Amino acid sequence: MKVEQIYTGCLSQGAYYIESNGEAAIIDPLRETKPYLERVKNDNAKIKYIFETHFHADFVSGHITLSQQTGAYIVYGPTAKPSFETIVAKDGQTFKIGNVTITAMHTPGHTMESTTYLLKDENGKDYAIFSGDTLFLGDVGRPDLAQKANEITQEDLAGILFDSLRNKIMPLADDVIVYPAHGAGSACGKNMMKETVDTLGNQKKMNYALRADMTREEFIKEVTDGLAPPPLYFPMNVKMNREGYTAFDDVITQGTTPLNPSTFERMANETDAIVLDVRNQIEFIDGHIPRSIFIGLDGGFAPWVGALLADVEQKILLVASPGREEEAVTRLSRVGFDRTLGYLQGGIEAWKEAGKELDTLESIDAENFKEKLENEISVFDVRNDGEYANGRISCASHAPLGFLNQYVSGFPNGDKCYLYCAGGYRSVIAASILKSRGIHNVVNVAGGIAAIKNVGIPVL
Repeated sequence: MKVEQIYTGCLSQGAYYIESNGEAAIIDPLRETKPYLERVKNDNAKIKYIFETHFHADFVSGHITLSQQTGAYIVYGPTAKPSFETIVAKDGQTFKIGNVTITAMHTPGHTMESTTYLLKDENGKDYAIFSGDTLFLGDVGRPDLAQKANEITQEDLAGILFDSLRNKIMPLADDVIVYPAHGAGSACGKNMMKETVDTLGNQKKMNYALRADMTREEFIKEVTDGLAPPPLYFPMNVKMNREGYTAFDDVITQGTTPLNPSTFERMANETDAIVLDVRNQIEFIDGHIPRSIFIGLDGGFAPWVGALLADVEQKILLVASPGREEEAVTRLSRVGFDRTLGYLQGGIEAWKEAGKELDTLESIDAENFKEKLENEISVFDVRNDGEYANGRISCASHAPLGFLNQYVSGFPNGDKCYLYCAGGYRSVIAASILKSRGIHNVVNVAGGIAAIKNVGIPVL
């Protein structure tokens, strides 16, 4: 038996490959199927089943494409109603993969179809659970994504999740391995550990939601407390996972269409496409296409695209470092943004050589910022609520990046506004969005709060 976690850091997402005696199963695959096809080829195996723990909200799964390519059956848990052919497993239904078995355990609460898959080894011993978004390491799945008006509330779902954990998962042996769908950084939970694999026994000790003496009422309160609103793209990804989507290869072919500077400029002017610059933030600061949005590939790219662009139907024109265009289109497609029209051929250098207009972003280091603070200036902290509460500059207003659109009207369009985050990535994203809205008096504080602390600026 072989069990492999295939972890994608940008999405904080874990897919799984299980192989036994020439048969394989994939759990929660990503959109691009090549990694799974390569593994079965190397193992001289055949994919028999594709298990989905639920209809994912934060990424588009590769289940449909992988099934079409391999003939494998797609399996969902009870109550799932996809628009394509699938096996809707009964609670307790078992599936044979070579010499091992997988049992579907219906564990609703995160969503109503949420299912945990229990893997038994060749000897019939419980070996591992693939818990999806039901159980994370250090946390559990948020119970507010499957609410229906006047039918079910997040408190109802939290109560259902409590029952699923107590009745299905916690009775399992302590040595059972827990393989969750997400790790720290995912918006599907709020308190995840940085580790991506653990034993159930350790989770019973470490995970606040698995306290043995916890009442149902305490669980509901703690799980629902402090939940930030889910990103706006989540429901659109659920719809794509439930109803289907454009073939991945077609998305790549369209998105990697090279466009010379004149064609790129014409399309930017004549369509409602956003010019998305995915280079390094320092490169963006030094020179970029006017009104373009920066979200760099080397940060939390896909989740920020989803949170800030929000509409998966948004058309995109791409500015990337030469050679990284396909990577950008791939990572956009993982969160359902399939309408990339093409990329700037030759990158920003070709734009310069063509004599096209360039814009820059003012950026200062922490030492210069310290001098500016001697006078009354406008400062905005674009980190999240927890970061802001744990340490900020006294004069800083809070405008978290994930909800920046709600704060745009609060930025003065006169005196300079200084933006900082943790290290400089998010503040450049925020500045680019503000500049695209006509607010050009923004200044990035390079190095963020880390650099601010290093030069002795007081932090509350």
